[in-house]
Amino acid sequence: MENLELLIDLHKNQNRQGPGSENETKKALSLAMLDKTKQLKVADIGCGTGASTIFLAKQLNAHITAVDFLPEFIDILKEASIRDGLGKKITPIVCSMDNLPFGEEEYDVIWSEGAIYNMGFERGIKEWRRYLKPGGTLAVSEITWITNNRPSEIETYWIREYPEIDMASSKIKILEKNGYSLTAYFVLPENCWIENYYRPLQNSFTAFIKRNDHSNEAQEIVRNEEAEIALYEKYKPYYSYGVYIAKKL
Repeated sequence: MENLELLIDLHKNQNRQGPGSENETKKALSLAMLDKTKQLKVADIGCGTGASTIFLAKQLNAHITAVDFLPEFIDILKEASIRDGLGKKITPIVCSMDNLPFGEEEYDVIWSEGAIYNMGFERGIKEWRRYLKPGGTLAVSEITWITNNRPSEIETYWIREYPEIDMASSKIKILEKNGYSLTAYFVLPENCWIENYYRPLQNSFTAFIKRNDHSNEAQEIVRNEEAEIALYEKYKPYYSYGVYIAKKL
């Protein structure tokens, strides 16, 4: 089995494919100050299995186009939207986030939790801007240093994994340079990483390895995940996801 298939198998039954929570999505919604008197068009890019998509659909008078490049994740979202009576409010599509089938100035809101790193923060906010209506809202979470200095071990790790990691001030400058005005910024708290993402993932490791016949590839994936978790637990004061909410000028 290919590594991507193994990673899908590990993550598809998790409620979240990255750090986050309903409380933080609700906080971001509140800070975005969306006009709830009109029906909104929302794009949720990199939606995974749809934890945030479902929550947004319940909270907003909106139609949501939910995008992920993995059909396995989209199938789970489809089932959840029908089960929750939200099928008419959500259109799930299998698509790459760097080749979106959207029209110019089509959306009131572009939402993306823990996913923009797949194409890079600057490229993402540049390319997605054209899909937003004038005055439209961008809400994205992005891995961010939360101190100015870091131990070399964690700095080396994240620069290798994601060279665009930076301080919030640098991310805000990128937004401003590319035609946005910052509305709000906040940092995901520890429980979004531990209780909502890492612990459920760890609880699935034994079944995942057994399901995949104790293959070397499956065991290597678990070792890598455990190493990432250990780094977070050791260095959590130094980084998190920053949530950036901005308006298109």
